[in-house]
Amino acid sequence: MVRIPPPGVYVPSPTFFKPLSPGAHQAEVDVATQSEHSVFLAKNGVHGLVLLGSTGEAVHLSRTERRDLLGGVRKGLDDAGFPDYPIMAGVLVNAVDEALEWLQDSKDVGCQWGLVLAPGYFGGAASQQGLIEWYTTVADRSPIPILIYNYPGVTNGLTVTPETYEKLAKHPNIVGCKMSHGNVSYHVQVSTSPEIDHEKFQVFSGFGQQLGPIVLFNAAGVIDGLAAFFPRTVVRLFELVSKRPIDDAAIKEARVLQYRVSRAEDFIGRWGILGIREGIYRVAGLGNLEGGRAPLRGKIPEGAWEEWTNVMKAMSES
Repeated sequence: MVRIPPPGVYVPSPTFFKPLSPGAHQAEVDVATQSEHSVFLAKNGVHGLVLLGSTGEAVHLSRTERRDLLGGVRKGLDDAGFPDYPIMAGVLVNAVDEALEWLQDSKDVGCQWGLVLAPGYFGGAASQQGLIEWYTTVADRSPIPILIYNYPGVTNGLTVTPETYEKLAKHPNIVGCKMSHGNVSYHVQVSTSPEIDHEKFQVFSGFGQQLGPIVLFNAAGVIDGLAAFFPRTVVRLFELVSKRPIDDAAIKEARVLQYRVSRAEDFIGRWGILGIREGIYRVAGLGNLEGGRAPLRGKIPEGAWEEWTNVMKAMSES
């Protein structure tokens, strides 16, 4: 039987790198810290991980580095008492055979699902029918179930339509999607479509700003960067809005939390991967501020973290 990812809050983990060694052309991947952060998330209620997605900079790693990272995290979670913890592995390539290679590697080291980015090298020149053909070919041959990953910001504006999701959701090896864009209507249409068996196809958003609205309308949850360093807050919001039936007290608390999460997400939106790394370092004490790999090497400007935390503190006290 094809395994469906459980609903909840997943974290798109950034990849951790060691400080750049003298004479080295780039920093080494820090698998130990990657595992430590993964265990931190599991202990704080996060329901699953996305490793080596867009936030995880998979495109900056070699095949060996990707395999070592995925396998190291799986072992770290197992050793910490979290066997079979849900892991989606990113697949960020356009060639079908290469996508299948990434998926096989992910399966070999214990990942349960592949989060497969829409092939957007040619942007809008790719038709919806072309996307259906591409994903069907991958899903037919993938050794693990896959989710459709639509992030127009890194695929030249390519957007998967609700009608395309309806068609692809019928494939037994396609078990969900992640939409990383602001079109809430698309989220709700796919989450509520009568053409989709929602027991077999889970809808996730890449934005915590959308958590409350979309989960109320049957979405499975979020894959959210803020939860990388404030996991309990995002998990609590999910718990509230996923209650059935939802009571007035839950709605009242959820409104407060959704506002705070949405405001906090402005930091992620502004600083992206560098901001997530900074948040993890400041809150969980993991990683470093010496940057990663070019062109994303570096850190956020001095004072940016303090400015943001002052705003959040004032908001929580009001």
